[in-house]
Amino acid sequence: MAKQYVSNKDETVRLFQNDFMEFWSRVHPSVPVILYLPLIVYLLYWSATQPLLSAGGIVLLLGAGWFAWTLTEYVLHRFVFHFTPRGELQQRIFYLFHGIHHDYPNDSRRLVMPPVVSIPLAVIFYVPFNWLIGKPYVAPFFAGFVFGYLCYDMVHYAVHHLPLNHGVALFLRQYHIRHHFQDSERGFGVSSPIWDYVFGTKPAQRRQESQEVEAMPANREA
Repeated sequence: MAKQYVSNKDETVRLFQNDFMEFWSRVHPSVPVILYLPLIVYLLYWSATQPLLSAGGIVLLLGAGWFAWTLTEYVLHRFVFHFTPRGELQQRIFYLFHGIHHDYPNDSRRLVMPPVVSIPLAVIFYVPFNWLIGKPYVAPFFAGFVFGYLCYDMVHYAVHHLPLNHGVALFLRQYHIRHHFQDSERGFGVSSPIWDYVFGTKPAQRRQESQEVEAMPANREA
């Protein structure tokens, strides 16, 4: 299914009549780094001071948290961002969450998650993690989880706006561009394609379409 879009320029449309709400719907790509990198550093520093946590344990929990994020990213993107809306209200909600990104995929101020969404989500995830894992083990695990989220946001910005021409970076750009311009019902992994392979949603790579994707610059004029 070829994806139709309104514009692939770095432009957008207004989402809210209220200026305050409109302001918070637009985010500079540096904001997640400013918000969450200090949190990751603090959690790892605190973890290092805990006698129950060894260096190896911290590394393992950090990796487990990152791995948990990759599954979370897939589930959110596939089942929440791409749910089938029914009725006007659901269509509006879908458009606010993700539909606008598919209409304006290179809008640089709507490529990373707004703090008004990401901060409550972080709390929502932390609470059950803390209940299941417990202190002090939850700290390095959650650091890995937040690091995974930060990778997702940065990769998502990069694949749309940076000239990624080599290795893994090129692969991730091509992979995500197929989701936008070849088949929006496949390729839900952004920072990692692991779960697309597991659940059979890896985008098809037909020869002609693959060549078109590979030739497509990160910020093509529509």
